[in-house]
Amino acid sequence: MINYISKPFKWFFKLEAASGLVLLIAAILALIISNGSLADLYFHTLEKYLFIGINDFGLKLSVHHWINDALMAIFFFFVTLEIKREFIQGELSNLKQAMLPIIAAVGGMIIPALFYVVINFGNSETMNGWAIPSATDIAFSLGILSLLGSRVPISLKVFLTALAIIDDLGAILIIAFFYSGDLSIVYLSLILISYILLLILNKFSIKVFTPYLIIGLFMWFFTYKSGIHATIAGVLLASTIPHRLKERDFSLLVKLEHAISPYVAFMIMPLFAFANAGVSLTGLSLSTLLNPVPLGILCGLFFGKQIGVLLFSFVSIKLKFAEMPNNSTWLSLYGVSILTGIGFTMSLFVGNLAFVENVQYMDGVKIGVLAGSLLSTLAGYFLLLVTSKK
Repeated sequence: MINYISKPFKWFFKLEAASGLVLLIAAILALIISNGSLADLYFHTLEKYLFIGINDFGLKLSVHHWINDALMAIFFFFVTLEIKREFIQGELSNLKQAMLPIIAAVGGMIIPALFYVVINFGNSETMNGWAIPSATDIAFSLGILSLLGSRVPISLKVFLTALAIIDDLGAILIIAFFYSGDLSIVYLSLILISYILLLILNKFSIKVFTPYLIIGLFMWFFTYKSGIHATIAGVLLASTIPHRLKERDFSLLVKLEHAISPYVAFMIMPLFAFANAGVSLTGLSLSTLLNPVPLGILCGLFFGKQIGVLLFSFVSIKLKFAEMPNNSTWLSLYGVSILTGIGFTMSLFVGNLAFVENVQYMDGVKIGVLAGSLLSTLAGYFLLLVTSKK
């Protein structure tokens, strides 16, 4: 049973170590290209419109929106599969084990948001970005942690994995409740009908993905048209994929999770990073970083994340609501807390939603996210390197 539960973790850590590096390369390439001779081609390509559909039934979106609305729906589908599996059979299925990452994740969302709000208080336009520093990039943070190898106990890797998954769940809820537009009753009704059909498939334990996929594609279209962000369709679809403990030989959820994980890790997330990390650095100075939006994000990610995660962890452990991860110290837990400040792709994604109507702030979002994530990467990595044993 232990080997059965630990297999996904071993596989996941190996995957994240490589995908984190791919994400880094994608971001660096985006920065180089967006500040070189190919900058015009880079931005023009992202703004180019593509029609996908048949005759009058279809959508015409920019390349940038196809990536952020369609491909990221697949990412959220994958994340929700992980969350569901964790609650059914993984670390989050045991309340005592789950309490520390749950409480830490709450602190890691609240405190960074407060940092941003304090810095941007009084500016109604920029206040909408309060959730940007609350997100953690699971691939990048675990990738950095994996570079330390056996220096970091497996318990801390499990802690960071669970925290990042809960963090993603929080981001999903934030997107659903705070970053949705004007709602259409007709399309909301169609979403509900689609979801009921998916629940019926689940009820009868249909283990073929094709019917789920067909209904899911229609549901994504209805969601896009409804005013709710289209990525929520991926969440709804994943929540209906069957996974039962007694089905050890075949689980459609586990099969799908393993099947799409390489595409999410090595294609979708790097492509998202490449499309969203590009920002012109012309005229960039220290004063640019001190503007309210980038400063709020930088402080939220670097200071807010580590304070929130460590403080909430400390209180929960001292009050015996949770237990310290095995073979870890307060210094190593602090190092991991710093790594949660690597927002990167998730923070950029929330930033795109927060300022969809105020795009003039997006350069500041990118600068703040990149700076905060870089500081968190360097500080967390070197603290763990110095304080941990080989």
